[in-house]
Amino acid sequence: MRVKQILSTKGGDVVKVTSTDTIRTTLVRLKSHNYGALVVSDDGEHVTGIISERDLVRAMVEHGTELPEMTVADLMTRNVTTCGPEDDIEDLMDTMTNGRFRHMPVLSDDRLVGVVSIGDLVKHRMRELVDETKALREYVTDYR
Repeated sequence: MRVKQILSTKGGDVVKVTSTDTIRTTLVRLKSHNYGALVVSDDGEHVTGIISERDLVRAMVEHGTELPEMTVADLMTRNVTTCGPEDDIEDLMDTMTNGRFRHMPVLSDDRLVGVVSIGDLVKHRMRELVDETKALREYVTDYR
């Protein structure tokens, strides 16, 4: 299965923040959309970085009460691993597991077209396995 199949189901809408947004704004967006990470994009089309709940928890320990007024640029991950619509889901699962991150922006021609999470990948892989199991059971039943 390919990333484009996930995006066709979940859509390509991406909630973003800019690098100049405050962490307070970022926290509100994370909570209101119930997301674990947000893509940082200063022009709305290209990935500048990504900021996750994990980044914010670690920063809270380090910066304390100063955190809400800091900017996204102060904390975001700048070297973002991305994928494309034609990438294989199993490959992405390995990349995300080995890299220990849960969200990956999807780019087409260097433009942001969506985000996939490890949860999205697992959900679609599980659906694939259920369908394969069903087909095998039907085959065995018909063969008897």
